[in-house]
Amino acid sequence: MADILKQIVACKRIELKRFKERRPFYVLQRMVESMMDDIRVPSMCQALLNSPMGIIAEYKRRSPSKGWINEQAQPEVVPLAYQDNGAAAISILTDEYFFGGKDEFIDKARKAGVSAPILYKNFVIDEYQIYQARLCGASAVLLIAADLSLRQCARLIRVAHQLQLEVLLEMHGEKELRYAELDADMLGINNRNLGSFVTDVENSFRMAQKLPKGKCWVSESGISNPEVVSQLREAGFRGFLIGENFMKTDNPGKALSQFIRQIAK
Repeated sequence: MADILKQIVACKRIELKRFKERRPFYVLQRMVESMMDDIRVPSMCQALLNSPMGIIAEYKRRSPSKGWINEQAQPEVVPLAYQDNGAAAISILTDEYFFGGKDEFIDKARKAGVSAPILYKNFVIDEYQIYQARLCGASAVLLIAADLSLRQCARLIRVAHQLQLEVLLEMHGEKELRYAELDADMLGINNRNLGSFVTDVENSFRMAQKLPKGKCWVSESGISNPEVVSQLREAGFRGFLIGENFMKTDNPGKALSQFIRQIAK
């Protein structure tokens, strides 16, 4: 099977070139600098640590492996419904080609009334994208260890922190554990192999034995059973990124509410 992650990153480099041609980096920097003191950035890390459930509900309309999940879902509606139904934080896919997302979805969610922390979910390989995340209203950015060298990752974490953004650093296997020593705010374990898109929730349990203590741990992908969330909390996780399980329904906010009630039983 072709390595999907390599395809996505190759596409991202082409996309970034177009972005920079349309809006040079120095213009984007000025736009972000002009808003830095005016727009409060809520902490995603603290929201997860303070939440009894820690659900990061994801707004994801499509995926490379499944195609369209919920093409009609609106960014003004679903993220706000997530917030109203108990999400500790919200993840919004902003990659357009593979996931049907846009940066403007975060801006639309904010204008609709979402005040909860929002994760900028994309394949971030350049500091330009960190500035894009800040501009559209994100609270945190996802950095994927498999996309970046240690040096690149450390650099992007510093840039994010300079822009008052937190970082969710995503790893998949043991060979990426060295990234956990970097200054990320949250450590994510992706249960989905981004090369093959095969998902195994047991990956989080395996990796929990090796993660450094004192960080906010997040389990990502493939979580559909409320009982598994309770088991992951016992293993030390405080955040649980769930998208498709809610998005494949007619009412993602209601699906989240029902899921949370089942955890609480």
